Amino acid sequence: MKKILILIGAALLLTVGTVQAKTLRLALDADPKTIDIQEQLSGGMLQFSHWVFDPLVRWSQEMTFEPRLATSWKRIDDLTMRFYLRKGVTFHSGNPFTAKDVVFTIKRFRMSADFKGLFEPFEDPIIIDDYTVDFKTKKPYPLMLNMITYVFPLDSKFYSGLDAQGKAKDAVVKVGYSFAKNNVSGTGAFKMVHREHGVKMIMERFENYWDKKSPGNVTELVLTPIKSGATRLAALLSGDIDFITPVEPQDFGRIRNNSGVTLFTYTGGRIITVQMNQKRSKPLTNQKVRQAIVYAVNNVGIEKKIMKGTATPAGQMSPKGYQGYKEVLQPRYNLKKAKQLMKEAGYANGFTATMIAPNNRYINDEKIAETFAGMLSKIKIKVNLKTMPKAQYWDEFDRQPADFQMIGWHSDTEDSGNFYEFLSMCPNKETGYGQYNSGNYCNKKVDQLTMAAQTETNVKKRVKMLQQIEQIMYDDAAYVPFHWQNHSYAARKGVNVGAIINTMNFPYIGDLVID
Repeated sequence: MKKILILIGAALLLTVGTVQAKTLRLALDADPKTIDIQEQLSGGMLQFSHWVFDPLVRWSQEMTFEPRLATSWKRIDDLTMRFYLRKGVTFHSGNPFTAKDVVFTIKRFRMSADFKGLFEPFEDPIIIDDYTVDFKTKKPYPLMLNMITYVFPLDSKFYSGLDAQGKAKDAVVKVGYSFAKNNVSGTGAFKMVHREHGVKMIMERFENYWDKKSPGNVTELVLTPIKSGATRLAALLSGDIDFITPVEPQDFGRIRNNSGVTLFTYTGGRIITVQMNQKRSKPLTNQKVRQAIVYAVNNVGIEKKIMKGTATPAGQMSPKGYQGYKEVLQPRYNLKKAKQLMKEAGYANGFTATMIAPNNRYINDEKIAETFAGMLSKIKIKVNLKTMPKAQYWDEFDRQPADFQMIGWHSDTEDSGNFYEFLSMCPNKETGYGQYNSGNYCNKKVDQLTMAAQTETNVKKRVKMLQQIEQIMYDDAAYVPFHWQNHSYAARKGVNVGAIINTMNFPYIGDLVID
């Protein structure tokens, strides 16, 4: 009898443990290209960063700043802001978190081609004590806290020294092997336990996670990349997956009619564009040709037919609400004018061009690229299009092998200047500015105004500068704007996604509650 009672007790304990343990099965269109969070500046990498690492400060749903590894901050002078760090935080390696890790992180940003431009306005931080650090800028800088949301402190002891191959552990390598591509130690809610790139990633709740007040009860996060939107949805509806993003616009109705799943949408500010490489294609150096291309693109039609009303057609980079947004800069589809401009430019008979685009990075990206190519055929530009998965695309994008290249960008500082710093400034490998400007568009006035806006603290003057940049690029036809993409998610009932999503498209899964 005693033995039976023991067995019953063990079974009860197992049942309780099973109820308490919550596995979230998440499907994205692709998994992170790398686990080195300073290698690539992209939305996917920043999503991952919020799961395995913690920022000093993060955005709330109300777009205010929430303390994370920094508990508070104060302005010391026009160039200095002091941050007070959280005590008792441990990295997944077991190493304690201190100000040394913050300084190490900022210095490593300067080794990253993608990130160094962001931190060019900053001096090296100054350690006051183990839990106090001063951030200093070279000039007055109005976006200090916005920038600090990018700072996910790295484990300086873990990433220092040489690895088994005799290579520096802190090396930032875009293509090829590096220690940080294969090893990770953060302070986040989840620690990596398994990664098979393109197949599956498994993360377990970190037993020593500092945020004891977090309501999150997910103990295991299983990420499965599923390229096809239809297949992602089928996996959700069959019960194999709990949470998917993005959701294809054509599937919204199907989800709304299914009582077992819930659709969530969030207004987004990600601009979807095509850049025109003026270094590769002589016709694209002609302003009238670029203008003709923009006039040939019916982005209002793309939004209606392809995006199904789930995006906002754009005529500029800055969405409404940003300081650079200028009301008069609207979409300008006019096929007759496009043909006239091609004639005036001396290209009435058109030309042939190449194009690359991802097929699983942005909502309907492949369809948009195909439609773009079809629209350009109406002004006799023959586009040879090649699409590819996100994991392959970014290496190709960096090589700039095509005349047209698609890119979407969300300003993670929620400010217009971030668009221009990465997409519009003359490419400069030393500073990192123009890092994602594959069109090689270069206008010195745009550069001058962008840099001036970085340090302009008078809001009215700054708005005037940013709007002037938008006008210059509109007149230059510096790029082809399509639309601002909304965020879309679907989850089975009981997975309370609404509380953890935001306009940044960084679901805070560490705070997710599953009923």
